[in-house]
Amino acid sequence: MEHWEVVAHERIRDLVAAYAHHADSGHFDEFAALFAVGGVLEVRGDEPVRGREAIRAFLTGVGAQLKRATTVPLIRHHVSNLMIDVVSPTEARGVCYFLAVTERGVDHWGRYRDRYLPEGDRWLFEHRYVRTDGVTPGGWAHSRQAE
Repeated sequence: MEHWEVVAHERIRDLVAAYAHHADSGHFDEFAALFAVGGVLEVRGDEPVRGREAIRAFLTGVGAQLKRATTVPLIRHHVSNLMIDVVSPTEARGVCYFLAVTERGVDHWGRYRDRYLPEGDRWLFEHRYVRTDGVTPGGWAHSRQAE
């Protein structure tokens, strides 16, 4: 592995971690900045959300739903088994699992499938596909499915 590949791997790891931290903390401007200008956030079953402003608006709406759920004052996403394939200095792909926990316990879980691209000295999401594999009955994600 060449030095630039190691650097790409580490910057992508930081990107994936920042996604969870910014989303869970309600830092939606910082969250949207993790995507390329024309980046896409695609949640299985929903229309893809394109561009930073649309992504920020989408997350703001999800955050408002979370605040309205009186039993869920917080949510924490845990990401694991990140596999990164650095294809070239300008292209990389990744997959990983996520587990979302609230104060009531495990809420939902699934997988991310990503395409990354570099911008300056950092890597950004070109496309993030979110697939929820399961939800806990009566949990926050379960209630969102009913909306």
